[in-house]
Amino acid sequence: MDQTDIAEMDPLPDAAKGFVERKLEDEHGYLSWLNTSVETVERGRVVLSIPFDEKLTNTDGRTIHGGVAATLIDTAGGVAQRTTFEDPLDGGVATVNLNANYLRPATGDLRAEAEVVRAGGSIGVSEMTVTSGVDGDRGEVVVGQGSFRLFRE
Repeated sequence: MDQTDIAEMDPLPDAAKGFVERKLEDEHGYLSWLNTSVETVERGRVVLSIPFDEKLTNTDGRTIHGGVAATLIDTAGGVAQRTTFEDPLDGGVATVNLNANYLRPATGDLRAEAEVVRAGGSIGVSEMTVTSGVDGDRGEVVVGQGSFRLFRE
């Protein structure tokens, strides 16, 4: 299943969108602690964000630790894969491989956008981009690609 096939699927039910928001924002200990927000959930595409917080910075107190951005791309890529399931509330996703290329330091809120490249019967691939910045000066800080094991029910 590629982007063309995904575009032909029925829109996600509101229950699926609510499920993702509740799971990531309220019920997932680590992602909730990071203050992760769900901006967009649609077939084949997810946008998540994490606000700047000093507790997430390197020792300089100004730049966000790269592991936070890696968490964000991993999560966004996997959730995007889940949206390709006929019923996104069934089944599961597990990361098989994650590649993150760091382009510049993250100095503000993080925003990750993930798009499904392909969702096969058991393996899917997503591409992710994280942007960061302050006062309207945003730029790409991490680009990545992930492979995910899809457990379709």
